[in-house]
Amino acid sequence: MPMAKPAEKTQPPAAPCCPPGKRSEANKPCCCDPLPKQAPASPAGACCQPPAADDCPAYRHWPFVSGWQETVTGPVPQVGTNLNWSDRVGHWQMRWGFGRDRYRVAPRLYAVGTPNDRSPVLVSANYKMSFDLLRQSLDGLDAWILVIDTRGINVWCAAGKGTFSSREIVRQLSRCELDRVISHRTLIVPQLGAPGVAAHQVKRDSGFAVIYGPVRANDLKAFLAAGMKTTPEMRRVTFSTLDRLVLTPVELTGMVKPALWAALVLFIAGGIGPDLFSIDAALTRGTIALGCLLAGILTGAVVVPLLLPWIPGRAFALKGALFGLLVSLLMLAGIETKGSWPDTLALLLALPAVSSYCAMNFTGSTTFTSPSGVEKEMRRAIPGQLAALLLAGACWIGAAL
Repeated sequence: MPMAKPAEKTQPPAAPCCPPGKRSEANKPCCCDPLPKQAPASPAGACCQPPAADDCPAYRHWPFVSGWQETVTGPVPQVGTNLNWSDRVGHWQMRWGFGRDRYRVAPRLYAVGTPNDRSPVLVSANYKMSFDLLRQSLDGLDAWILVIDTRGINVWCAAGKGTFSSREIVRQLSRCELDRVISHRTLIVPQLGAPGVAAHQVKRDSGFAVIYGPVRANDLKAFLAAGMKTTPEMRRVTFSTLDRLVLTPVELTGMVKPALWAALVLFIAGGIGPDLFSIDAALTRGTIALGCLLAGILTGAVVVPLLLPWIPGRAFALKGALFGLLVSLLMLAGIETKGSWPDTLALLLALPAVSSYCAMNFTGSTTFTSPSGVEKEMRRAIPGQLAALLLAGACWIGAAL
């Protein structure tokens, strides 16, 4: 896709961009945010100039831009605090993992309400769901939102990956010339972004002090009303059953592609027998094996996260293996089968291994683990999971010969 040329730095905008859905005086489309991964960064104060190209190929308006706030550095987009149907549909898509890498807003300064030079400044990631939840929580307030470039990753994960960082905050402060827009020198950074942000580095490099806000955006109004003071409840990270349930769809979506390849392998391996290969055996044994695979995935990606606090053990891989073993035993007890002991052993090995692997993947979505703990667990668990699957496969194929 061709890219619109950035506005010249020496040419300030003659007038603010027109609102969404309107056209400029030159009858050219009015544009605002660059589309993800396409438009180059514009100079501070120039990113809202009407573009020279008639078709604005690399720009578009976000529906949440409701107007423009004039500042000494140029117009700043005003954003609404009510989420519309497209926002909610987008959130639903993100929960299922559809287009997560493209769900982002432009890193820059935004206005909520009609902020002035004394209004608070809240830092956010450019993952659109994070941005949406933040602006929604500021309904009725006047504030600035400084969105930094986290490559479309949410605050917590970006802090762990190093994209929600002191360096990026300082860079965005300079790019937006925030020191000219506001008279104070205080930034409110979400608490979950603290692992990536060193307050002393931001102070040293920009002159701005960092105050860590509450864990949840819903507590921001109370936090601001209390003079930027938090309560112990605001600092406490919770991970309730509902929180875990919300995260399970994306775990399931991530398993679709590997499951399809595994299903193909199971149908082919299921047909191996005394006659070399049998279509009937592939359909019969392959279908049974596929059912066990799906049971393992659902156990590890859905059941284990929901029952996480009550399953014995600390390691997620161990929790998945234990519950997978329980499910396989229940399947053997509840299904009348004449399967041989190799078939039985294959089930007792394969289903817990699959469940263990899927449950281990959930560590990236929880507040229970650290990056170093996840790496240590994976180094220990993956060899055992692989060995169990290989032995299960040998027993299953051997039972048909």
